[in-house]
Amino acid sequence: MIRHVFIIGSKGIPAKYGGYETFVEYLTKRKTSKNIQYHVSCKITNKMSSKKRFNYNNADCFNVYVPKIGPAQAIYYDISALFQSIRYAELHNIKNPIFYILACRIGPFMGLIVNKIHSIGGVIYVNPDGHEWMRSKWSYPVRKYWKFSEKLMVKNADLMICDSRNIEKYIQTSYASYKPKTMFISYGADVKETRLDDNDPKVVSWFSHFEINAKKYYLIVGRFVPENNYETMIREFEKSVTNKDLVIITDVKKNKLYKELNLKTNFENDKRIKFVGTVYDAELLKKIRELAYGYIHGHSVGGTNPSLLEALSSTKINLLYDVSFNREVAGNGAMYWSRDNDELSELINRADNLNLDKINKLNELSTNRVINNYSWKKINSEYENLFLGDC
Repeated sequence: MIRHVFIIGSKGIPAKYGGYETFVEYLTKRKTSKNIQYHVSCKITNKMSSKKRFNYNNADCFNVYVPKIGPAQAIYYDISALFQSIRYAELHNIKNPIFYILACRIGPFMGLIVNKIHSIGGVIYVNPDGHEWMRSKWSYPVRKYWKFSEKLMVKNADLMICDSRNIEKYIQTSYASYKPKTMFISYGADVKETRLDDNDPKVVSWFSHFEINAKKYYLIVGRFVPENNYETMIREFEKSVTNKDLVIITDVKKNKLYKELNLKTNFENDKRIKFVGTVYDAELLKKIRELAYGYIHGHSVGGTNPSLLEALSSTKINLLYDVSFNREVAGNGAMYWSRDNDELSELINRADNLNLDKINKLNELSTNRVINNYSWKKINSEYENLFLGDC
């Protein structure tokens, strides 16, 4: 029997940036069972797009048009994708379909959706992601909605799949009255080195363009949002005495936060600090991670963060913001800092003076954390066992 799994909520594949998109990319690309057929929703904003369905990584991908309606886009997208998927399952007489929703955006509609899915013999799984309702980019009313939506998603889902043990614990304790069924399956990462060598033209060109030297920079990769602690990381780097650069790979587009941070920290006058835009070439990005002296991670909201796993597998020294999510992932394979006065700047100064043995030990510990706990082979196997469990 073929088990059909409809994956709702990622922007789609092929993946560019984004944790969910990368997850779906690897889940489909590394599929080993012939008894699973993935169906993946893909968000489009061009109504004139003629391609309705296409095959990628042997997954059946279907486009879902979403009008530009602000924060409500995500809600519209998930609901529309779900009803398209339900109609497809009905039309093709699919038995026991699984609908896997990524993120908790449609709670108020879950009762209706779950009843419909159960009526065709399906089940609904939800990945709660991190604490979306805590993200400061949202207005207060939107944050209240995300929290309310999360509660209703937990209440109505057949299973919550958490990519962090801390998130699973939060779901179990915060919503104990619903007696939610949960499961822990982590996010994954690759430990393979990049295919690019140091002299590859695209590597040489990128480093030359931004006047960056190998092993002479600290690296930050992540969304440019306040909860990723950019202000602390930049301010503390400025305080440090390192002669290395701070290379920041993110999409700023000179936005409001960029201007606010520059007013607060005056970072544009520190020649060490370099905003270099985005890097969508996965092999080049991996090479940039490998050639960094150290990686600085400021994420404070969420579960198992993809950029952290990639750093642990590629960069020898990792300086992480000290929260439970990051400690759960990195363990003793990283060094930690808080927002206390001068803590990160002093950690950068210490990292600059680590001897080779200490650097290699940190590298070994961080790499082994990924190999033993977060390999895509392990994660894919756990998902496939789950999806095929009732066949």
